[in-house]
Amino acid sequence: MTNYLIIPGLGNSGPEHWQTYFQNSGDHFFRVEQQEWDAPDCEAWVTTLDKNVLDFDLSSVVLVGHSLGCSTIAHWAKKYKRQIKGALLVAPSDPEADQYTFPATGFAPIPLDKINFKTIVVASANDIWVSLERAKFFADHWGSAFINLGNAGHINVASGHTHWDEGMRILKTIG
Repeated sequence: MTNYLIIPGLGNSGPEHWQTYFQNSGDHFFRVEQQEWDAPDCEAWVTTLDKNVLDFDLSSVVLVGHSLGCSTIAHWAKKYKRQIKGALLVAPSDPEADQYTFPATGFAPIPLDKINFKTIVVASANDIWVSLERAKFFADHWGSAFINLGNAGHINVASGHTHWDEGMRILKTIG
């Protein structure tokens, strides 16, 4: 049995977001609830993620990150080096980019260490929060498989990704 931990980005994922659709799709989907969604601190988010991961048998855990949630997973993997089943990293935002002006503390620089479990990065050619080249750069360093969805925006509600069945199919390839 696989336990899926949903790791939203800045602002959390609302009721129409694909992460909420995933969460509501089965009994083994759990959202990681952060204390501060709008002005996040990386260390706090990483600590909260680790506490949630430790609630499960590590070999059963698949992380499902979106946007700043992907950065959180990369920082968590570097800090704790826990061996889990895998992670789906969707639209990893780039807090090092000039246009990233959100009040997020400690997420930059993005760790570029190889992640020691199976990962898939899904990115878009027209995501305003990360260029396709930068997303590929992250994937290459992390040792991730890479999927380019084409012009899919930030792969969120605004770009039409609500009941994202293709994403669920990709997720099921991890576990």
